[in-house]
Formats: sequence, C-alpha cells, structure tokens
Amino acid sequence: MSIRRISDQAAKLMMIMAAVWAFILTFVIMADIIGRFVFNNPLNGVREIVANSIVIIVFLQAGYAIRSRSMLAADFLVCRFPPWARRVALAFGYLLGAAFFALIIWGGWRFAIDSWVGGEFEGEGALRVPSWPTRFIILIGSALAILNYFVVAYLDVLQRGGTDKIEDEADAYFRPVSKR
Repeated sequence: MSIRRISDQAAKLMMIMAAVWAFILTFVIMADIIGRFVFNNPLNGVREIVANSIVIIVFLQAGYAIRSRSMLAADFLVCRFPPWARRVALAFGYLLGAAFFALIIWGGWRFAIDSWVGGEFEGEGALRVPSWPTRFIILIGSALAILNYFVVAYLDVLQRGGTDKIEDEADAYFRPVSKR
C-alpha cells in the first residue's frame, strides 16, 4: 500500500470521525438548550465538551482539507506566473504549511504527555472533561496534515499536476464572457 493511499484513507477516516462527532454534538447542545429553557435545568459540562470538541473537529478535518485541496488559497497572482514559478510558489506554500503543523507538534507533545500523566481536566463541579484526548488529537491531526502536505507537494510540484490545475482554474476564471 502506498503512502498516498494510506494518507487518503486516514484523512477520510478522520473526516468521518469529525462528522459523526459534530452530529452527536448537535444533540448534546440541543439537549442543553431544551434543558435550560424548558426545564430550567441545563446539562452540566456542555461548555467544556463543546470547547474541546471544536478543537478536535478542526484537527480531525485538517488532513482531509489539505489532501482534497480545500484549504484557503489566494492564487489570483500565482496563476499569472510561468509554470516553473508556479511550482516554486506551490512548493514554498506546502513547506510553510508542513512547518506550521510541525511547530504545533514540537510545541505540544510535552503538554499532551503531561496532561495524560497528570490527569488534567477542564471544568469544575459535576462534570470534568479530560484534556488529554484533545491534546493528542491535535498531535495526530497535525502529523496527518504534514503527511498530506508532502503528498500534495509530490503530486502538484514534482509531477506537475498542480500547475496545470491552477492554469485551468485561472483560464476558466479570467475567460471573457461571450455575448449572447
């Protein structure tokens, strides 16, 4: 099995996990709202669950967004570059993205381990939410993001697929509208 297939399957699996968790989270939020306004008895810990869940969902989706080329990109200038300059710009952007996620891993791994070993929790009172799952998902999501930046860089820069894609999108966008 190739690295490309492994990264694709991992990204899709993590995207599905994020979607399922977001779906479940909507019911938790609705139960809290109904409990708060109808029964004057909100669910305990919803704020902590939602705060951690948003971070988890974002990092579970990051690898898929990179692999499917859904990350925000302003290519209005790059599409005007010659093909060799487009490849350089793509390579630079992919390296910056990989470096960003590498810095997240470098800065967060110790906090994740300390959170797990120390039993760190968020929230006070009836429900306390453990922090270590969120911290480890940030690391796992960042690792997949780095892998997918390298996969996309290989496909777009080394195989020249990305320059054709940008050129096709630019041609479609800047093509004059014909009169009817």
